[in-house]
Amino acid sequence: MRVACIGECMVELVEHPDGSLTRAFGGDTLNTALYLARLGVAVDYVTALGDDPWSDAMVEAWAREGIGLQAVARLPGRVPGLYVIRTDAAGERSFHYWRETSAARDLFAASEAAAARAALARYDLAYLSGISLSLYGDTGRATLFEALNTLRKGGGRVAFDMNYRPRGWLDAAQARAAVETAMATADLIFASREDLTGLYSGNGVDALLRHRGRAEIVLRETRAGVAHARVFHGDDEAMIPAEPVASVIDTTAAGDSFAAGYLAARLAGRTPVAAAGIGHQLAGVVIRHRGAVIPKDAMREFQA
Repeated sequence: MRVACIGECMVELVEHPDGSLTRAFGGDTLNTALYLARLGVAVDYVTALGDDPWSDAMVEAWAREGIGLQAVARLPGRVPGLYVIRTDAAGERSFHYWRETSAARDLFAASEAAAARAALARYDLAYLSGISLSLYGDTGRATLFEALNTLRKGGGRVAFDMNYRPRGWLDAAQARAAVETAMATADLIFASREDLTGLYSGNGVDALLRHRGRAEIVLRETRAGVAHARVFHGDDEAMIPAEPVASVIDTTAAGDSFAAGYLAARLAGRTPVAAAGIGHQLAGVVIRHRGAVIPKDAMREFQA
């Protein structure tokens, strides 16, 4: 069983109070791929990078984590996207992006489309997000959906995490159209209340549950300050709360790591309810540490 995680990894710069910068790498589906690899799942990252030193550093880091590189396209003369994180006096973080011409946006462009389609056909499961969809434009998204449908016709499955970020879209209507096509294509859908509210202004749960029975659905929401996963599988429905986390340091990648824990558990044959509990456990470990990618040693705190 081999998984393809589709999306973009960017250069991350964190600005400190003295004006100095710390470099890292970040991306939602990359975070999920990394945690899948740490959980023992065979996973490749499907993206496009440049031929620059930062792209080289990315693939070297992914290889050290055990992420497969066979579906990484390298585009001459191109570079990855970049974002800067600033933190104000009150501790509020802001993100500033330079990604309009990143190499990842051309993964499903005409010159690369045939190779990308062929690569995806080899996988047992493809995982992508709303952020992934926002990269490619209408023509690229059409090519991506063709590739995903081919994968499914060959017996593979598709997992889609809604992960809606308005910044990546012309407007909510464009995002809704793409997301609804992705939901109709997916066998497993992850969503959150925040995603649905942003896309549908309060009517999103009905839109999501139109896929109930056809697809497995995991809706993340917070009730009375506690994270819950509402899982729909066939005719069954269950609400699984997370164990409270006493010392939350950084919620970055909480959803990405939850998805990794859930997917790893389902691929191992665990039930949806058990998988939601494992997703909560992994996310609970991740949010007790700073940054999207926690130290490998910290993974010892995770007990599946």
